[in-house]
Amino acid sequence: MAPEYAMNGKFSVKSDIFSMGVVLLEIVSGKKNRGFDHCTHCHSLLEHAWFVWKEHKTLELMDECLNDTFVESEVKRCVQVGLLCVQKYAEDRPVMPSVLSMLGTEGAILPEPKEPGFLIERSSSSVRSCTSASSNYEKETMSITDLAAR
Repeated sequence: MAPEYAMNGKFSVKSDIFSMGVVLLEIVSGKKNRGFDHCTHCHSLLEHAWFVWKEHKTLELMDECLNDTFVESEVKRCVQVGLLCVQKYAEDRPVMPSVLSMLGTEGAILPEPKEPGFLIERSSSSVRSCTSASSNYEKETMSITDLAAR
């Protein structure tokens, strides 16, 4: 949900752009924005995407299931466009034709994203307590059963 809608009830085309950015980041990461949990910190998906972007470690955001089936420049472009769409201020977000152009044009020079909306500053002690709490959980596994009729 776009910050301007959550805080002031103001809805616009730029609110949809914000949602588009969240969806892009969810697709790249394979994680939902809601309930996002990372093993080393308690950032939201948007915060985590912003953090890895600033640290030039964008590929750390990528879903592990993609392994060798990705093009690095495309992943980085999707993350950058996603971050452009979730910028804090609606006027900083691109319009949908620009989003589509940025996603579809290889080698396009994209603007640098600004801080996303809902970026929550945490003290180092709260991050530490969250990290130690999350380390108590084991990694979940998933099994897929293929059923066939008789």
